[in-house]
Amino acid sequence: MARQPAPTAPNAASEEREKSKNISALKTLFPFIAPYRTLLAAAGVALVLTAFLSLLLPMAVRRVVDGFDARDTALLDQYFGAAIAVAALLAIGTGLRYYLVTRLGERVVADIRKAVFDRTLGMSPAFFEKIMTGEVLSRLTTDTTLILSVISSSVSVALRNFLILLGGMVLMLLTSSKLTLLVLLLVPMVLIPIVVLGRKLRKLSRANQDWIAASSGNASEALLSVQTVQAFTHVQESRAEFDRMTEASFDSAKRRIGVRSIMTVIVIFLIFTGIVGVLWMGARDVRDELMTPGALVQFVIYAVMVAGSVGALSEIWSELQRAAGATERLVELLTMKDSVEDPADPKTLPGECVGHIQFDGVSFTYPARPDTPVLDGIDIDIQPGETVALVGPSGAGKSTILQLLLRFFDPSEGTVKLDGIDLRETERDAFRRKLAFVPQDAVIFAASARENIRFGRPDATDAEVEAAAKAAAADEFLTRLPDGYDTYVGERGVMLSGGQKQRIALARAILRDAPVLLLDEATSALDAESELAVQRAVEQLSEGRTTLIVAHRLATVKKADRILVFEDGRIVAEGTHDALVAQGGLYARLARLQFTAGLAAE
Repeated sequence: MARQPAPTAPNAASEEREKSKNISALKTLFPFIAPYRTLLAAAGVALVLTAFLSLLLPMAVRRVVDGFDARDTALLDQYFGAAIAVAALLAIGTGLRYYLVTRLGERVVADIRKAVFDRTLGMSPAFFEKIMTGEVLSRLTTDTTLILSVISSSVSVALRNFLILLGGMVLMLLTSSKLTLLVLLLVPMVLIPIVVLGRKLRKLSRANQDWIAASSGNASEALLSVQTVQAFTHVQESRAEFDRMTEASFDSAKRRIGVRSIMTVIVIFLIFTGIVGVLWMGARDVRDELMTPGALVQFVIYAVMVAGSVGALSEIWSELQRAAGATERLVELLTMKDSVEDPADPKTLPGECVGHIQFDGVSFTYPARPDTPVLDGIDIDIQPGETVALVGPSGAGKSTILQLLLRFFDPSEGTVKLDGIDLRETERDAFRRKLAFVPQDAVIFAASARENIRFGRPDATDAEVEAAAKAAAADEFLTRLPDGYDTYVGERGVMLSGGQKQRIALARAILRDAPVLLLDEATSALDAESELAVQRAVEQLSEGRTTLIVAHRLATVKKADRILVFEDGRIVAEGTHDALVAQGGLYARLARLQFTAGLAAE
């Protein structure tokens, strides 16, 4: 199993990327929040209301405490009643704020997940040469979970604590200016460790996220190739690799937790030491009758609220930093430029596609291998309804022709045209609807066999699905499955053989009923009997539509109208099977090797 080198630590590029991260990255969430302004405004009102009531509650407590000396029992009852009323309103407001903000967070994160998935699903294969599927899934799950935490909790809690901090400081000053000045002396002592350790925490948080994404990608790769891993007795090595990356993630998280714990210890100690000192001085003022006991209690409550707000803001700041990194990773996916894009003003394909295909001076190199040309000056003109086979040794460029025709990639030079229109000048979905594709590695989804075939045309009836299966020589084995066509075939079709998967993939293409049929080694996994049945189906299907067949087994292309022989990215010969055999050269040599080997085997 091919592996990308696993990171041994966040590398230099990651370190540099980390230096550019800041909390302002959260601004990129605004376009997702903007559509829900009403919900946001309602949450803001609830937020301000709860902050106001929180600041009002200590005043009610002061009245109660000072009311203990009052002789008017009715007045004392009113004080207690007012305190309970404030507490009730605070509870209702807090519940309302939680509901509104959490709902907003879930809605926004759902929109972000859909946007990232939509963008990623439409990216060309070149995109997936640069990033592992597991890392994309990590960003869709781990990173969006962090953002959900921020929107549905951290931001609202931070704003509420900020309002309480400001309001509390003002009310503390009005209650006792002397004690408030003493508290203010403690603020720099608390802020310094928050700022210093916060920077360290941000770097560790990003490194931890990088390791989580890397381990997720590693696990995804191993699990998707589990049979190959087991067949080559690579289980222990794969386990060891995943263990190493998971432990590295744990070590990174441990360092982050350690720094955050140290910051929490320092901040809490400084805050509550200051509170004890303030309480000591306040008790002396009460003894000297410079303030009432209720005023001291009110001041202490405000001091605790302010201290709690500072402590909460310090924790929330680290969460916001983590979320900022997560946001940037998601925005990176949303804004990443694809090498294949639809034009701003696309041309419209003719109403009825006839399947005229042209390759004019096409050269191509894969983005991951820019120094290795795959196609070199290819010229092909395939007439409507013509069946053309592409043959040649592995790596000669045959499958690349189909990938360019599907516009998974754009040619480095030259043009690819369908019915006279350059594919780069029209929408990808528009011309892809005219194509039916059977890949070399049949893709089977975790669904029933019927739904896998219906993937070719979602509006097809059951009868049409079964007719396509019969044409692809798949009906016989499908009817023998436990639930027939409705049998669940497992993830990636693990319940099916390679040949069965390929016949389902062919049935899917037959059901699509497109004017252009692309077959990339469509019979490579079939036994001789099934291959013959599929060849007959392909012959019938090819009538009236343009067909391109990529094949190594020349027996499958003998009846093609024309055969193009590829070698080193060039077309070295073309003609019918008999004409090419008579010419000698590469095709004749391949035919002699295959048919002689076939006769020897018989």
